[in-house]
Amino acid sequence: MKADMHVHSDVSDGSESIENIIEQAKRKGLDAIAITDHDTLSQSRKIPEKPGIRVICGAEISCEHRKSKTRVHLLAYNVQKPEIIKNLTLPILEARNRNSEKQIEILRNAGYKIEKDNLKRSDGKYLYKQHIMEWLVSTGQTDEMFGDFYQRVFKNGGVCDFDIEYADIFAAIIAVKDAGALAVLAHPGQQQNFWIIPELARLGLDGIELNHPAHSEKDHDVIRTYASRFGLFLTGGSDFHGRYDARGSNIGDYLSEESGIEALLGC
Repeated sequence: MKADMHVHSDVSDGSESIENIIEQAKRKGLDAIAITDHDTLSQSRKIPEKPGIRVICGAEISCEHRKSKTRVHLLAYNVQKPEIIKNLTLPILEARNRNSEKQIEILRNAGYKIEKDNLKRSDGKYLYKQHIMEWLVSTGQTDEMFGDFYQRVFKNGGVCDFDIEYADIFAAIIAVKDAGALAVLAHPGQQQNFWIIPELARLGLDGIELNHPAHSEKDHDVIRTYASRFGLFLTGGSDFHGRYDARGSNIGDYLSEESGIEALLGC
């Protein structure tokens, strides 16, 4: 089977609807996809009853190792008790929205014209900086989503370069397991957090994402070593965000390993 197990829709910080994503996956010849939106499972309500391919729902939970201030993203698949995940992630969504509204006020005070009520919102509720950037591009106030303006304002110590506190990674994996879900460490090569794998494995980590646009061959070797050592399955995916991602990865560009497909799809 060909399965992309890491895809984001407009329910979080992706630009495309679930319907469009499914059509793209079909055109790419995929057998299955996982919609893994950030800090939510709301996308489960929007998956068609007969999509034509296998579509499962997951959540990519924004976490951090508090002591080292290291970012860690945890994928939760096949959640049996969604309320447990919601209780963990709703504060993150609300904090991110407040953060974005603060960024809007800073930009307004700097002379940018932003009509907050007309901005696109994830799940119709929450603002991301990608929504702010899309407005600025569409209204001609900057040229591109991830060009000089973005790097100068939202990164590298710019006036909007501040973020929120994420969930504690250890509390998150415990919550994921309590929710009856499979826990997968997302793109550890991107965040260079391999050192946390032994502790996560002790708490019930089930798998590691191997195939990802940010991973090098060296990352692959390290991941395979840890997976073998702790008996973890391997997944993979494009981490598709549509036009909200500077990498430009398309659905199906990166696929799951067979062990991940068997674990997540039961086949």
